[in-house]
Amino acid sequence: MEFECPQNSTEISQNLIPNPGIGIDIVEPNQLSPKPIYTEGIEIPDIVPNTNAESGKGENLKRASKFSSKKGIKDLGSLNQSSLPGDVAFDGRRSITDLPPALISEILNCLDPKDLGIVSCVNTILLELSTEHHAWKEFYSERWGLPAAPVAPDTVDKPWKEIFVEREFRSKTFMGRYSMDVLHGHTEAVRTVFLLASAKLIFTSGYDSVVKMWDMENGLSISSSRPLGCTIRAVAADRRLLVAGGTDGFIHCWRAVEGLSHLFELKGPQNQNNEVRLWGHEGPITSLALDLTRIYSGSWDTSVRVWDRLSMKCTTVLRHSDWVWGFVPHDTTVASASGSDVYIWDTISGTLLTIVHNAHVGNTYALARSHTGDFLFTGGEDGTIHMYEIVNGGIETEAWQVAAWAPHSGPVYSLAFEFPWLVSASSDGKLALIDVRKLLRTSKRALGKRVSKAKHLSGGIVEPPQRMLHGFKSNLFSVDIGADRIICGGEEGVVRIWNFSEALEIERRARALRGMRLENRMRRRKVQTELSSKGGRSDQCSVAAKSSSVSCIWPNKRGMSGKLKA
Repeated sequence: MEFECPQNSTEISQNLIPNPGIGIDIVEPNQLSPKPIYTEGIEIPDIVPNTNAESGKGENLKRASKFSSKKGIKDLGSLNQSSLPGDVAFDGRRSITDLPPALISEILNCLDPKDLGIVSCVNTILLELSTEHHAWKEFYSERWGLPAAPVAPDTVDKPWKEIFVEREFRSKTFMGRYSMDVLHGHTEAVRTVFLLASAKLIFTSGYDSVVKMWDMENGLSISSSRPLGCTIRAVAADRRLLVAGGTDGFIHCWRAVEGLSHLFELKGPQNQNNEVRLWGHEGPITSLALDLTRIYSGSWDTSVRVWDRLSMKCTTVLRHSDWVWGFVPHDTTVASASGSDVYIWDTISGTLLTIVHNAHVGNTYALARSHTGDFLFTGGEDGTIHMYEIVNGGIETEAWQVAAWAPHSGPVYSLAFEFPWLVSASSDGKLALIDVRKLLRTSKRALGKRVSKAKHLSGGIVEPPQRMLHGFKSNLFSVDIGADRIICGGEEGVVRIWNFSEALEIERRARALRGMRLENRMRRRKVQTELSSKGGRSDQCSVAAKSSSVSCIWPNKRGMSGKLKA
């Protein structure tokens, strides 16, 4: 989404005199358009003519404007040059830019990104106010979360609008050209992959019980842990902690080493200062997650445990009725998949908020969630993907189904979401990319009312996914998305990376060429307009002929043949 405003798109008339009584912009009579003008939500008071001595006329002109909240102003169209005396002068104007900046900010706060970008093209004042508006930071945070990495030096002075537009532009690359890298190193099937985009690191593990760390940019192996003694089915990390869960029921943790470029030291014997192992589950660990203060773990022992990161002790246990296949935390809630049902918990009190019964035919294997926590995605044994909206009404929490897809012929084992793309991995050896933007409503605010943020479609299955990626044989167990890349691991024992950064560069060059073409087109039109205003095309031709001092006579075919014969 791009908002480009021409530098001279708005010109302010010098003939306007301020008058606090008028609620719209009114110019001189000879500048009034005969076409009707419609506006909404603006009150037009009576118009009083100028009674200066120079005019010599003392009559008062009062024109009452009829106002309708739906149809706008009806009688303003009759306000043209022919209906006004020549000496009538308006006392000025009062527009939205005359309001206090704090009030304008509140008005702009009710707009969505598209409308806020359009407002910035009205004039220079609104351009400055809307560009520096704090809503752009909120838009960015709602879609992608605040950047976890330190801000790059070249982006320190960038406004949040520019950062938002660049990130929105990058989201288009997943429909473009890509290159594929294959990472070899595991000796058995890869069960889990995790992308730490802020550090440009990839973590993988599987049946060989070894956790490997890779460089995201060049695909080279950085480090490998010693064998942990069992299958590793889950890995999660941030810039301070790396955790891996095994089928023996433990959680192995590595703390980040200060000053180390790749954060974690996996090689060598166990270091008590940097490594710790947590016990508590009575079955295999199937999923892990981290936030700033807690560690989350799910297991086939039918429980989800919440651990304190500081004390490394379990603080909450959430019991289910069946094996826990996966979960996704957000703020103080956790959505978990147990059997064929989906549970939503409050992690502070440990209470169950709501249950989605029989979300899939068979087990629900995979879950993903938006950064705001409003949307939940599920993938199941039946090969379908469902989208739910989590609505908190204050008293009770509900999950409304928004849409469903059936892109796979086998069970969906893993889901990953980065706005606006949902990517799924299945046992059929395919990845599906789904764009969810068309399912979301455009309004940013509901003026105090809690309304649905999604368009709930009837009929169940909607259109196919926007893109399918192939390349694996079968049984894709894990997938992750971020930083123009999709990472996937499966039964083959290799890790594949789909790199879309090439598509980003191609799109940037295409956008630059479009800008150059537009600039050249506008320059040609300006030249043509100047030439046409000087006297027409015939004069242009004569001028062009006189300016050319060299005359060229082309010989005809007969003349050339005669010379050749001679």
